[in-house]
Amino acid sequence: MKGAYGWCVLFCCLLLTACSGRKAPAPVAELYQGKTFRDVQKSSYNSQIYTVEKGDTLFSISWKSGQDYRDIARFNNIRPPYNIFPGQRLTLKKQSRSIIKKSNNGTGLSSKSKSNQVVDPPKKQAYGESNATVKKEVITSSSSEFPNKITAWLWPTKNTVSRGFSNTEHGNKGLDFNGTLGSPILATAAGKVVYTGDALRGYGKLVIVKHSDSFLSAYAHNDSILVKEQQWVRAGQKIATMGKSGSDTVKLHFEVRYKGQSVDPLRYLPKR
Repeated sequence: MKGAYGWCVLFCCLLLTACSGRKAPAPVAELYQGKTFRDVQKSSYNSQIYTVEKGDTLFSISWKSGQDYRDIARFNNIRPPYNIFPGQRLTLKKQSRSIIKKSNNGTGLSSKSKSNQVVDPPKKQAYGESNATVKKEVITSSSSEFPNKITAWLWPTKNTVSRGFSNTEHGNKGLDFNGTLGSPILATAAGKVVYTGDALRGYGKLVIVKHSDSFLSAYAHNDSILVKEQQWVRAGQKIATMGKSGSDTVKLHFEVRYKGQSVDPLRYLPKR
């Protein structure tokens, strides 16, 4: 008995040591809603229909799928404050009426028993605008205005890269740039601003620009944001200033996403 007790104590000590051993902050990919990059890779964000899981929000789904949250709301007849539920089936891409009816049945719910499990609670200014303004834009938003091809990519800042892209599970899903407070941040390509705000944990003040039906770019940890949602911007336009929101140092975290998946921005940016 004493031997078994000793082994039990040793096991508990080792477990506590392992849990306390990680001192570095968690990477951005696993900060939001407790999901890791591997969880995201396994999810069906690239399909036309997505089943809502516990911890999802309409914005997190739009970010991972590479879609504008207004479009997803419009496709599924979701109104502010954008409540969604576990088990709800959402149309992520525009489909024919027959497919939408078959997948959503007019409600977007898979069963009545889950209708009271809200996972996307209202958050004041979570999307950077009032509900009244967003409600109007949900009706008028359209993805048909985007070009099929991006003609030019520009660097989002003149500063040098301090941390590169990594496709490993806990790797950096973009490029990090060190800089000084207030340094200009530029749109990497022409497009429409689809999000401004700080609702995505780990990114601080964030700007997301949609360039085509496939490409998004994101600019995180800003000090000030100089553009508004639904505003069209040109390549090289100043859209924000560098800061340390959601970070302990002044920097820009820059991401490019293709069909919802993180890709190395150096594949598209011109050589310096």
